[in-house]
Amino acid sequence: MYVLLGVLGAIIAYSVIMFLYQRKILTTLSEEDFRSGYRKAQLIDVREQKEYEGGHILGARNIPLSQLKMRSKEIRNDQPVYIYCQNTLRSGRAAQMLKKQGHTKLYQLKGGFKQWGGKIRTKN
Repeated sequence: MYVLLGVLGAIIAYSVIMFLYQRKILTTLSEEDFRSGYRKAQLIDVREQKEYEGGHILGARNIPLSQLKMRSKEIRNDQPVYIYCQNTLRSGRAAQMLKKQGHTKLYQLKGGFKQWGGKIRTKN
């Protein structure tokens, strides 16, 4: 029982630390602020390809989180990076990876794509 509680405590502590770290390195923007800035930045959709093809923000490049390490050279360090996923979980992980590679201007869409009310493009 104590081992289970210890493991559960460690998981909770890790989750809290990662949440606080992501808040430090990643700025969460309202849809309005995101919309006003993403055209002057690199807009990256970190969802998987099928999700992207089902609908994405106009102008977004699809670099799934599962491919981000391999494709990170496609993202320039000298420009802001606007990241989004379905609900912000993957965009937080993507920001951690990009921070390690020297990116400093990292932004995410509050609530993720599911909260986006603007124009979208589908590939289906």
